[in-house]
Amino acid sequence: MFTGIVEELGTFLGRDGGRFRFAAALVIEDAEVGGSIAVNGACLTVVAVEAGRWEADVIAETLARTNLGDLAAGDYVNFERPVRLADRLAGHLVQGHVDAVGEVVTPAPLLRVRVEPRWRRYLVPKGSVTVDGVSLTVVDAVEDGFSVAVIPHTAEVTTLGRRRPGDRVNLEFDIIAKYVERLLRD
Repeated sequence: MFTGIVEELGTFLGRDGGRFRFAAALVIEDAEVGGSIAVNGACLTVVAVEAGRWEADVIAETLARTNLGDLAAGDYVNFERPVRLADRLAGHLVQGHVDAVGEVVTPAPLLRVRVEPRWRRYLVPKGSVTVDGVSLTVVDAVEDGFSVAVIPHTAEVTTLGRRRPGDRVNLEFDIIAKYVERLLRD
């Protein structure tokens, strides 16, 4: 479980098949093999860690559901370690299970993202959404997606300030909304 509060802006170093390598400082301080780190909102399992870098195996399912396959060596990525039960929940409950990939229409500070019609039912003004692992509040749910306000600090310390029209972003919709929908449907 994560909060959607990005701890570190890291770098994608490259990949060898499904083995992805990342440069990091903060998130690997207490990382262990078998632990989790969210990358652009996708929960990955640490399979190797050493000074200044860590590795994860990324399977076909993850590549199909996220923008991780789009990464090129040198690209910035958002990192977050899992929440500890004693931590404050500063964002919202985030599983690190990406639901969809959206497309940036308008860059920050009023970031507008296009999403497939089937996901729009989870978007409400003042509701929560995670974009590339960043917990954000929906400003407006529009016909083809949504907009969120990205404050200067968030733009600076995450990938969101670097996103341009046409960029693909990972999206995770509010888990509570998905559970409510399921309970009402069954």
